[in-house]
Amino acid sequence: MICPSTKYSSYSTNITSVLSAFIQERPDPSLSHTDVLPDVPEDIFPMVLTSATQELFECRADEDVTQNNPYKLLKKDDILHDMKARAAVSDFHPVKQTVLNYPGEELLLVFDRDFKYGQSFYLVLTEEAKQRILQPPVSTDEEEPEEESEQYVCRTPEPQQPWVSLGSELEIEEESVKDTRERLKYLVSRVRKKFGAPVNFTDRNALESKEGYIECTSYQDRNFRLIQMERNSATQAVLNLKSSATQTQRTFPRNMYTQYKPRELTEEEKENYMSSENLKNFASSAFSRFEIAIQQNKIMDVFFDDWQALSEGDIAFGGKADTYLKEYQSFTDLQFSKDKSISCIKWHPTISGVIAVSVTEKMSFEERINGSTKLLLNPPLILFWSFSDPINPQLRLECPDDVLSFDFCPSDPNIIIGGCMNGQVESSFRYSSAYQTYPGSFVKNEIPVLLYCAVSSIENGHKAPVTDVQWLPENFEISITGVPVENQNQICVQVVTCAPDCCVMFWDIRAPRPAAHSQAERKQKMEEKQLENPRGIPNTFKYLDLSWKPLIKVYESVAVFVNETYKQYKSVKTTDRPEGKVEYALLRVPSEKQLKPLEDISTMFCVGTEDGELVYTSWKLGKDDDSGRLLSGKPSRCFIVHDSLVNTVKRSPFFKDIILTVGGWNFAVWKESVMNGPIILSPCSQKRCMVGCWSLSNPGMFFIGKEDGNIEVWDLLEKTHEPSHIQNISTASITCMKPWIISSKQHFLAVSDDFGTLHILQIPWTLRNPSSSESSVNKYFEKEVTRLMFFDKRKETMAKQKTATEAEEQKKKTELLVPEKLSEKTEEESLAEYESYLTLEKDILKEMGVSLQEEDKPSNEV
Repeated sequence: MICPSTKYSSYSTNITSVLSAFIQERPDPSLSHTDVLPDVPEDIFPMVLTSATQELFECRADEDVTQNNPYKLLKKDDILHDMKARAAVSDFHPVKQTVLNYPGEELLLVFDRDFKYGQSFYLVLTEEAKQRILQPPVSTDEEEPEEESEQYVCRTPEPQQPWVSLGSELEIEEESVKDTRERLKYLVSRVRKKFGAPVNFTDRNALESKEGYIECTSYQDRNFRLIQMERNSATQAVLNLKSSATQTQRTFPRNMYTQYKPRELTEEEKENYMSSENLKNFASSAFSRFEIAIQQNKIMDVFFDDWQALSEGDIAFGGKADTYLKEYQSFTDLQFSKDKSISCIKWHPTISGVIAVSVTEKMSFEERINGSTKLLLNPPLILFWSFSDPINPQLRLECPDDVLSFDFCPSDPNIIIGGCMNGQVESSFRYSSAYQTYPGSFVKNEIPVLLYCAVSSIENGHKAPVTDVQWLPENFEISITGVPVENQNQICVQVVTCAPDCCVMFWDIRAPRPAAHSQAERKQKMEEKQLENPRGIPNTFKYLDLSWKPLIKVYESVAVFVNETYKQYKSVKTTDRPEGKVEYALLRVPSEKQLKPLEDISTMFCVGTEDGELVYTSWKLGKDDDSGRLLSGKPSRCFIVHDSLVNTVKRSPFFKDIILTVGGWNFAVWKESVMNGPIILSPCSQKRCMVGCWSLSNPGMFFIGKEDGNIEVWDLLEKTHEPSHIQNISTASITCMKPWIISSKQHFLAVSDDFGTLHILQIPWTLRNPSSSESSVNKYFEKEVTRLMFFDKRKETMAKQKTATEAEEQKKKTELLVPEKLSEKTEEESLAEYESYLTLEKDILKEMGVSLQEEDKPSNEV
């Protein structure tokens, strides 16, 4: 059960241990408390409280309640919530009806240390008994004692034998101190007229006068340098007897309060104080000391715990440290999650201890076609689990198809967006209404079921399974051209999705601007509004159902698989959010002319592909010069570092420009400002890497889930060639991981496997406590960037040297072949040139009308 109070939502306990304690310690509920103990009054119920209940209600024995202060007032609403959350397991279940009929708001719980009524606690069931116990009647007439007690007189014990002197009194007399001369007397006098005169003390320089400063330093006088060789001492002890008595009147704790009003100075008093000479003199005299103190605080942290730092160093350098991920709880359901795979995990952003998972069928495309009838009878689900009930899911959300990814709305966690396997995007579960529609369902072991509000049409959605769904931040939104503009509503209204169909889509959940409708269409809409809603589905996003279209589409030349790194944007000045809860049904998509462009927001984002590539591109659209259509630009960078599909693209929670990608048999760490390649690339492992996530408390640590069910813990400042810790979680493949921080002492890691089981692991202190600061990790990343730039320059230099060497070798080869063929080639060229000359001469002479004589005719012989 999910309680509305955070206190009960975060509470979790082991059902088996509580049931055993309940069976062993609870009396038979069929017997009344008067049957078990006949001396117990009717308005008092003895009971046993388990340690978990004592800690929950802050009534721990000998800690919160003691023998001197045994009373604890419990709120009636808290007891009812406990009985509703734990049902028959609750320690207050035997008095359930009495608590319901109790007229007051608080019940009195008394700690019975002496077991007066047979148990360690007893509950007061009426208001009269409560007043009788808290305010007992006080008798005004003091009863005189019947017999006066004999007064004890302290007397010195008398010796039983007479004193016999053995000479000890002489030793005592020798050791006693006696005056050997008369004591000195000094007379100090003063003039009578100076009696009662005011005294004014001032500071004086000791160097001004000769006798103003006299230093009396200690020195060793040789005249009194005596070495004590032997010393006799004696003492006599007498037993000191002391008799004391006191009498106090027993009082009872009463709730009291006081009210105070701060004393403020008037404006005149403030001006007088600020303009006074004393304040100026104090400021001038304390300025130098204050400046020195500030400099010292800047140089050294006086509040730093050196002992704790020493212990952390011992743990980091080979000491015995607890790095084991302890399983806190596990969730599985034989009906809804057995033989299924968990595709996505999300922690509830506001309710502590609640987590949602989406389950999918492990079927191929052909198996889905053949078993379509079975899939229709068993609709896909998103299950909500709570720490308070690890056996039954708290809520079921039915989906149109298997959901591969979903996300809570940051502005309103009651709204969920999910991406389906058939390419559709389902919109906005208003799951908060399930608790109103199905009251008391957890008591009857009935799990509330809620349908989706709206879904996009198949023709307007993706052509492949939607692999990632994320909300755009509330600071801005994008226009139809992909330009970031201001968000006037200051709530999240746009969603981005991606799929392996080479497309990234941006969606807007607001209703489009109203258009002119005919009277028949208006009448039809009025009839649709009057239809009954038997299953209680909210009509908040009914206008999007089967008509939802993406705002813009960003096409890539490669198949997009995962997209998460678009969240990198610069800080934007946000206005105050409008007071009150904003209804999404009343919002409309504003005109592009009314929106103010924001130039300080980056439009670059990273996507992973099925081919193992990381693409760095922009979602901003540009106009084609030939067709005039808005088209997405070419990617800025594209890297192939993974040998199969990229399943994780995560930004570091500490450094927004550091990105972790996981795919195939390795992982890589990137820096967005340096897109020459990964700054860290792991070696190929024996098992495939299925998923990865950053640590939320340690800036240099992340977790990698493997194909064999192992989880690897990598600490970059400790080791980079191998994981710091490896632990097996399941025999099946790890599918999802999601860290979460509930409190400073409770850090959890949610891990799911291919069997449909959700494991909640508690991160130990050595892994959640950072062994180094963010500055140390940042310096490490900067060194890796320097190393990458050095290798790139070295590659360019080596490539130029190789090209120059090959050119020289080719030139040498050609120079050796030329002398052999030079003579033959020269003779053939000369003959051909001479024949062309004779032909040209003959043609010229014919044109001039000159005939050649026999002797003038040229000979072909040379």
